[in-house]
Amino acid sequence: YCLIHFYKSYRIEMKRVKGPEWLRESLAEVLGTFILLCFGTGSVAQALLSGRRPVDMLSINVGWAAGVILGVLASASVSGAHLNPAVTVAQAMVAKFSWKKVPHYLISQYIGAFLGAGVTLLTYRENILNYGNQEFQVTGENGTAGIFVTAPKEGLSNFSGAIDQIVGTALLTLCIAIIGNPRNSELIGKLGPLVVGLTVLAIGVCFGDNAGYAINPARDLGPRILLLVSGYGTEVFTTSHYWFWIPVVCCHIGGILGFLIHILFIDIFSTDDE
Repeated sequence: YCLIHFYKSYRIEMKRVKGPEWLRESLAEVLGTFILLCFGTGSVAQALLSGRRPVDMLSINVGWAAGVILGVLASASVSGAHLNPAVTVAQAMVAKFSWKKVPHYLISQYIGAFLGAGVTLLTYRENILNYGNQEFQVTGENGTAGIFVTAPKEGLSNFSGAIDQIVGTALLTLCIAIIGNPRNSELIGKLGPLVVGLTVLAIGVCFGDNAGYAINPARDLGPRILLLVSGYGTEVFTTSHYWFWIPVVCCHIGGILGFLIHILFIDIFSTDDE
């Protein structure tokens, strides 16, 4: 009862504080991306460290989808819940978002991803060390970097992985554009966060095998920087023929492509009264 009373009082006091818009948006993006990475990387950690073979991909897909839904719910009312640099930059590229806001959105998303992965690393640290024979191993039979970052499947080239990242992120932003289309508001209503989460679930189920469907530069680079400073070393950036830059660059390409497809096939032929 005391905690509830304190929470209600705290909320009343918080209503009197109105910080600058950029700060409120930044904190919302940090929190939303933090939640996304907590649930996403946590699902991978549990699937890998539990010893199940093969690793349960469906539970990972569900974990990331749940993270998206909850992250969107946490931040949508304040920042619009981008949670993804590819979404932010792509919307700015097609004039659906202000370029002035891009810097603080991107910084916040990378910070949130770093912190969210950090909670998973802190929680599973001992388990990870036991799995890796008391070492943080990037690759190999006891590698655990895959809990936090992506890489192409063994035998696949980085070129195939790049195509995979472009396609996956294009599908994501195309579906986000469809979900956010005002003409679909009556159909989707308040189910937007759920539908976005189902979109991520579908991408994971259908296109997750090649390279782990990063579809989000912050989701990969943020945790990769965490691993660099947490004992995994520089191998997290050199592994898989310097794969690290592909989820960053190609996700941005795919993000822009998805919004352009929606404009060319839907928006360009719409009338003002639709």
